[in-house]
Amino acid sequence: MPTIEIYTQPGCPYCVRAVQLLSSKGVEFKEINAPRGSAEREQAYERSGGGTTVPQTFVDGKCLGGCDNLMALERQGKLNAALGLA
Repeated sequence: MPTIEIYTQPGCPYCVRAVQLLSSKGVEFKEINAPRGSAEREQAYERSGGGTTVPQTFVDGKCLGGCDNLMALERQGKLNAALGLA
């Protein structure tokens, strides 16, 4: 299984939706708390190559983006493959 990481912020509704989507897929993932101004948040921005929002989701180090990106992949039927499920 690939390594899946998601940077989130407490109280962020987009983070909640993204985490719920990953959970619904039954994949194991590491949720990294990245509140505004934290080193973790800066790490998420750097790793994403310019993403400035949370959540930021990574699969084996590759950035899949935020909640909108995950939802778009799901609608297109591509999320399972991106998560290593297909």
